[in-house]
Amino acid sequence: MKTKKMLATLIVALLSVTAVMAKDFRTVVFKVEQMECPNCERKVKNNIKYEKGLKEFSTDVKSQTVTITYDAKKTDVKKLQAGFKKFKYDAVVLKEAQAVETKN
Repeated sequence: MKTKKMLATLIVALLSVTAVMAKDFRTVVFKVEQMECPNCERKVKNNIKYEKGLKEFSTDVKSQTVTITYDAKKTDVKKLQAGFKKFKYDAVVLKEAQAVETKN
């Protein structure tokens, strides 16, 4: 009986920790018209990577888009757009994906 109680307590504790570790990652696609060449792309890559909450990003010069996956608990779309403003680029939201719950 004592072993079952201890095992049940351990399972509840593990489930609680797993729930806390769940992250709310979201993806947004920005249109960045100033990104016209490889140098412009490099400028975006060298600056946007320092924004808080950014998990990963990719750029496409041909379509002038930047796709960003971010932690919604640490940042949001408005803050990411402000990050582009820091280096004098405008980022217009093309598409914003639903929240994706992942566990680390």
